Amino acid sequence: MSADTVGGVWGYALDLAAGMAQRGVTIVLAVLGPPPDPAQRVEAEGIPGLRLVELDCPLEWLAGSAAEVEASGAALAALAREVSADLVHLNSPAPAANASFGQPLVIACHSCLATWWQTMRAGPMPDDFVWRTALVARAYRSADLLVAPSGWFAAATRAAYDLSVAPRVVHNARRRLPLREAASLKAIACTAGRLWDEGKDAATLDAAAALLPFPLIAAGPTEGPNGGNVELRHLRRLGRLPATAMAALLETRPIFVSAALYEPFGLTVLEAAQAGCPLVLSDTAGFRELWDGAATFVAPRNSGGFAAAIERLSRDQGGRTKLGIAAQERATRYSLDRQVDGMLAIYDKVLGRSGRDVAA
Repeated sequence: MSADTVGGVWGYALDLAAGMAQRGVTIVLAVLGPPPDPAQRVEAEGIPGLRLVELDCPLEWLAGSAAEVEASGAALAALAREVSADLVHLNSPAPAANASFGQPLVIACHSCLATWWQTMRAGPMPDDFVWRTALVARAYRSADLLVAPSGWFAAATRAAYDLSVAPRVVHNARRRLPLREAASLKAIACTAGRLWDEGKDAATLDAAAALLPFPLIAAGPTEGPNGGNVELRHLRRLGRLPATAMAALLETRPIFVSAALYEPFGLTVLEAAQAGCPLVLSDTAGFRELWDGAATFVAPRNSGGFAAAIERLSRDQGGRTKLGIAAQERATRYSLDRQVDGMLAIYDKVLGRSGRDVAA
């Protein structure tokens, strides 16, 4: 299985590996891009049987040329042969464009430049998006099966790449953070994620924070490995938090906010919902699919609307508690057991068998 340490794929891969380990599946995790930091290494070492292999290959969206991406595919194919893998599960598709895998290939569609561009921009894509998208298109057509974390993103992926069949939907999941019972609710709100990513729209929350009488806390990096960054003047920034610190924040059950415009699933939203945090989310098709009836929705890019919804919830403790319970109940649909069941069914399908002696 491929992974990277930059965004949500790292948590996705480790959680899935932990769940698979309980079902007797052995995983070799091939890391592309920046190496794991000390905290990430500790996370990986805590998963029974997981073998971490760091490949000196760039991520597809940080690579300087198609040749670099194709070299990543060759390295992944060589590793799969070396470890005698039964199948290959890629969380970064482009390396498969021209690679020769001798095993069945499953690709998880987490996000891509084509669907990001269609959501965030208008007009033709720039040249560096075009050649990367062409690699992803070839990779998708080489896979035995594609997986997407939501119905919205499966449909968007099918349309963007003119696929004959939409990816199979298997919802993402998160292992529960080690939470304690909060003594009392605090009048704070928070957000978390890649703040530098324009698709997360931290700028709208920064403007909303200026209108609130209490802090709007933001956990996550403001600078990305691709040089992207965002200037935030009103959010109370905490930087990237380790799991224990994130748990300490969420166990106070703050109002959790996401103004994301492009979000194929949203693992940080799920973490907050598992903790019983009331959710205030941008009114997008993806968030509606996953959280309708269990969140307050605000029109995208509406900083005043976000501020009003947050402040209204902060004054209504009963409504805040009720919404947190609704989010927590909805989060049970996106459990790790269900994700593992879904992925095992896919592994079995591409392997043409029903056994569990799988090495990925």
